[in-house]
Amino acid sequence: MTRLSCLLTFLAVLTGLAPGMASAMTSDRSVAKMVAFGGSCAKCELSGRKLAGARFMGADFTAAALVGSDLRGALFQGSVFDKADLTRADLSESQMMGASFAAATLTDADLRNAELNGANFSRADLSRADLRDIEGMGATFAAANLRGARLDKSELNGADFNRVNAQGANFDDAELTAANLSGGRFDGASFREADLDMANLRGAVFAGADLRKASLDRTNIGGVDLSKARGLTQSQLNDACGDSATKPPPGLFVRACGGRRITVQIAAPPAPPAPPAPRRLVSVD
Repeated sequence: MTRLSCLLTFLAVLTGLAPGMASAMTSDRSVAKMVAFGGSCAKCELSGRKLAGARFMGADFTAAALVGSDLRGALFQGSVFDKADLTRADLSESQMMGASFAAATLTDADLRNAELNGANFSRADLSRADLRDIEGMGATFAAANLRGARLDKSELNGADFNRVNAQGANFDDAELTAANLSGGRFDGASFREADLDMANLRGAVFAGADLRKASLDRTNIGGVDLSKARGLTQSQLNDACGDSATKPPPGLFVRACGGRRITVQIAAPPAPPAPPAPRRLVSVD
C-alpha cells in the first residue's frame, strides 16, 4: 500500500468513511473536494493531482512533490511543506495561515488572492510566482528568491523581506507598512504608489528601481543606495530618514533619523604645492 493510501485509510477510519472509499480515492488522480490530510506524508508524490479545496490540518509534507498540482482554495493550517516542490502549482485563493514553506520551490506558482498571514516562506524559490492581491500580514520571505515575481496590490504589512532577492519584482500599489526590506536586492523592481510607511529599508539595493509616488513616511533608508532609483522626489525623501551612508539621487538630500539634515560632503581638491623658494647665490672670498 502506498504512503498516500495509508494516510487516506487512516483518515477514512477517523471520519467514518469505508476503507474501500479511501482506495477508490487513491486510484484516481482526482482527489475528492474537502478531503482532509493529517499526519506525515514526507516525500509524497502528488504531482499533477487535483486537490482543489483539500484541507491540510497539522500535516507534514516535507519535501513532497506537488508539481503542477491543483490546490485552488486549499487550507494549509499549521502544516509543513518545507522543501516541497510546488513548481507551477495553482494555489490561488488558498489559506496558509501559520503554514511553513521554508526552502520550498514555488517557481511560476499561482498564489493570487491567497491568505498568507503569518506563513513562512524563508529561503523559498518564488521566482516568477504570481502573488497579486495576497494577504500576507506578518509573513516571512527572508532570504527568499522573488526574482520577477508579481506582488502588486498585495497586503504585506509587517512582512519580513530581509535579504530577499526581488530583482525585477513588481510591488506596485502594495501595502508594505512597517515591513522589513533590510539588506534586500530590489534592482529594477517597481514600487509605484506602494505604501512603505515606517518600513525598514536599511542597507537594501534599489538600483534602477521605480519608486514613483511611493509613500515613504517615517521610512528608514539608512545606508540605502538610491542614487540610481527612478521616480524619487525631494518631497518623498522629506518624509523619510537616513544616515551618512544613504545615497540619494543626484541633486536630492535626506535628513538624518535624528532630524538633522544630511548633506553630501565633497572633498575639496588638494592645494597645489607651493613653488620652491628662490635660491640666492652668495659669493665667498
